[in-house]
Amino acid sequence: MSHARTALWLKLTLRSARGLRRAWCMEGESQGPPRPAAMENGTGPCGEKLPLAAQETTVTEGAAKIAFPSANEVFYNPVQEFNRDLTCAVITEFARIQLGAKGIQIKVPGEKDLQKVVVDLSEQEEEKVEPKGENLTTGAQSRTAAVGEICEEGLRVLEGLAASGLRSIRFAREVPGLRSVVANDASAQAVELMRRNVQLNNVGHLVQPSHADARMLMYQHQRVSERFDVIDLDPYGSPAPFLDAAVQAVSEGGLLCVTCTDMAVLAGNSGETCYSKYGAMALKSRACHEMALRIVLHSLDLRANCYQRFVVPLLSVSADFYVRVFVRVFTGQAKVKASASKQALVFQCVGCGTFHLQRLGKASGDPGGRVKFSAACGPPVTSECEHCGQRHQLGGPVWAEPIHNLDFVGRILGAVSANPSRFHTSQRIQGVLSVITEELPDVPLYYTLGQLSATIHCNTPSLLQLRSALLHAGFRVSLSHACKNAVKTDAPPSTLWDIMRCWEKECPVKRERLSETSPAFRILSVEPRLQANFTIRDDANPSSRQRGLKRFQANPEANWGPRPRARPGGKATGEAMEERRRLMQNKRKELAEDPAQRAARLKMFPCKRFKEGTCPRGDQCCYSHSPPSPGACADAPTDCAETPSHSPPGPGSATRPGVD
Repeated sequence: MSHARTALWLKLTLRSARGLRRAWCMEGESQGPPRPAAMENGTGPCGEKLPLAAQETTVTEGAAKIAFPSANEVFYNPVQEFNRDLTCAVITEFARIQLGAKGIQIKVPGEKDLQKVVVDLSEQEEEKVEPKGENLTTGAQSRTAAVGEICEEGLRVLEGLAASGLRSIRFAREVPGLRSVVANDASAQAVELMRRNVQLNNVGHLVQPSHADARMLMYQHQRVSERFDVIDLDPYGSPAPFLDAAVQAVSEGGLLCVTCTDMAVLAGNSGETCYSKYGAMALKSRACHEMALRIVLHSLDLRANCYQRFVVPLLSVSADFYVRVFVRVFTGQAKVKASASKQALVFQCVGCGTFHLQRLGKASGDPGGRVKFSAACGPPVTSECEHCGQRHQLGGPVWAEPIHNLDFVGRILGAVSANPSRFHTSQRIQGVLSVITEELPDVPLYYTLGQLSATIHCNTPSLLQLRSALLHAGFRVSLSHACKNAVKTDAPPSTLWDIMRCWEKECPVKRERLSETSPAFRILSVEPRLQANFTIRDDANPSSRQRGLKRFQANPEANWGPRPRARPGGKATGEAMEERRRLMQNKRKELAEDPAQRAARLKMFPCKRFKEGTCPRGDQCCYSHSPPSPGACADAPTDCAETPSHSPPGPGSATRPGVD
């Protein structure tokens, strides 16, 4: 009977609880719409599941419309729109080159009709040309590839880490000449989201969602006939785990697009971590952003060399909080032998920041036309810096060859300039690419105005004054897209310091305040061998700077920067950050406490030294000299921490017996 009564009581209790819950739900419906907090988790105020459309947020970027979960905004990062726009522009020009060789013209929405005969042959030249097979000009005009259509001879694209599929869908809707796009992700939730977005944009005939590990998927496409023409890797953090598979899965002459967002590692904050991921030591320097690009290129070439392949950089960009490189991958044993001569170690002075590059290999030609490869000779510096006497740090290896293909960059710049309405960030793309076309391709790294002036503690000259002085001295100089006040020049460091010594004479520094061992004192103690001319020249101001092109955009939103790693079921980014701030508020601050309250609190803990009979403070001790109370904390510290030291009692000190 006892069991039956218990069951009856539980049944009545549950029935009453359901009635109360139903009444509460009806009351909530009469008061108004459900709370936003409940909407974020996909449930209503009564716990029922909301429709799928109510749980998602729709975002339009470019020609794509993407739905992503409202409770997990990491699926979409608006800051990366420049990255995605630039990638679409690069792949479009790459497709124009690849398909143009096959006699296929691509049609980009918004572009003028470019299907014209490029070479105008005269009548005499036309008579000399013997037709072979079909008319290539007529065939090129008749074969076109449009956006959103399958091109049987087009590009096969793989996005290894697709998340919501935004990038892949934009490829399908904005880039012509594609055969297929594989949007892969290791998360089942992300793949399901991709399928819905593919249906939403009607690109199911081009985009194929894939649920697999990106590395295994690329390893399964190592055969020449199964390789991808374009591989896009945009991971959260470092792409190092995927590079080995990527250089094997890209086709001959294919395009590899890689993003790195671990700039703290690449910029020198953790050199040993950079070496473990990329095989190079990063240095803290003002040119850290360009050095990060060169470290990534070195890592790509190093991994490709293992399979008798090598990389050719097309475009390398440092923007916002990440770096982005576009390279082509080729196969050739003879060309791989030259890879050692393309890498260099960096010797950087810790005092004045002067750097020197040391190539790892040497390639020289003999009279027979053959190229001989050997080890390089060095080092290019002595044990101490010749300018300030400080020691050198050793970094690298880094890629020491040009990091851009200026012809390819010019093609992208021309296409974007002719059709600026194609991308939302067209102005920034034009600004960045314009500066890249003006960079010195054969000069690695750069100095900055702030670095040169801070070293000798003088006022900073204007950028035009320093550039004019270098031009008057007969050297080349340019800007850098990675830094606003960069000075990229082929002048040796000694010439730079001579110019700064001449500038210091116009804006003198108080020498008595300088330490004799400081870099500023040692540099300024040497008389300049070059008389610098700071008269501003017309060619000192580059065209991109005169036009005021946009290279650096303002922060588009609050808490701007890389988003946190995706976690299923997490709260919205803004709410999560606010909650974290609230929980961590004042956690690292010691609250103010009254001395009397602190003494009373400490008196709750027994004095260990008094118990042993060695406490010299007696009743003046901050801790209790009575047995611990039953409610006292047993794990509390028992040493008399308030006394500076508890030395053994001297001959005249009084001691008291211990307490048992």
